Amino acid sequence: MYFAKQNNQDMALEIERKFLVKKELWKGVIKPKGKEIRQGYLSLDPERTVRVRIKADKGYLTVKGKSKGASRSEFEYEIPKSEAEEMLSTLCMATLSKIRYEVHHQGKIWEVDEFLDANHGLLLAEIELESEEEHFTLPLWIGDEVTADIRYYNSNLIVQPFSSWPDIHPKP
Repeated sequence: MYFAKQNNQDMALEIERKFLVKKELWKGVIKPKGKEIRQGYLSLDPERTVRVRIKADKGYLTVKGKSKGASRSEFEYEIPKSEAEEMLSTLCMATLSKIRYEVHHQGKIWEVDEFLDANHGLLLAEIELESEEEHFTLPLWIGDEVTADIRYYNSNLIVQPFSSWPDIHPKP
């Protein structure tokens, strides 16, 4: 997350690009131990989503604005894990789970998510940038870009999991 100036005020801005992962090449990557993430949504409004997440022993509440290209506003706050667990079990209609790997490649961190449960089989990689025009090198295991494909938004994978996609849609 970066801070951008808008109307002379700092605002939290996430600039992120998302890619499919080539599974066969990913298998050969030496990677650090993954971290389990469980998350759900308090609001799925396309103008603003509100996410609850547990990552390791910490809870987070995140508010994200509507995407414009690869950018959107993002505000994230650490909350007690017990409160995040309660919100996930009582306030979220569904949750998703994934294992996240942080892989360093040519000065950048790639977050690779291996989805579990109803999204099993989906592997996505994300890279955060300082600007939408920033140049970066793709690792060999990166496939097609899906930044603008809303099917791959975590908030959409909650309501239409990867396992439910019709065969007419190409799967990675």
